Formats: sequence, C-alpha cells, structure tokens
Amino acid sequence: MTAPLPPDPEKYDSPRSVAARKRGLDQPYIAGGEDPEIEETLSEERPYVRLLIAMVIAIVMLGFVLGVASAIITSS
Repeated sequence: MTAPLPPDPEKYDSPRSVAARKRGLDQPYIAGGEDPEIEETLSEERPYVRLLIAMVIAIVMLGFVLGVASAIITSS
C-alpha cells in the first residue's frame, strides 16, 4: 500500500478548488468542469457529429421525397 501524496499548494489555489470550497465540498470536483483531454474527446466525437448531420439531411430529404410522392399520387 502506498502512502498518500502530500497536498499540492498550486492545486489548492486553482479555480476549481476555490469554487469547490465555496460550495462546501471536501474535494475539488465540480460537475461539468473543463475536459483535461479535450482534443481526444473531440476526435472521438467527430464521427458522431458527421452521423448526426447525415441523419438530419436524410430525414429532410425523405420529407421532400414523400411530399412529392403524395402530391403525385393524390393529384390523379
């Protein structure tokens, strides 16, 4: 078993730690904080953004196709 690390004075004064202490939290955890690995997260999310855009385009185009098809069918 390893000994606990000594406190880090720089992290004690970090904005996250100060905000956590103001809220009465024991640890400097604030939900929704800054992502420490933002580049990695963005690279993982990029395919999902492309998929979302493709799905929106497909749904809009399908609406036009069905609208035109129903207009052709009901006009005769």
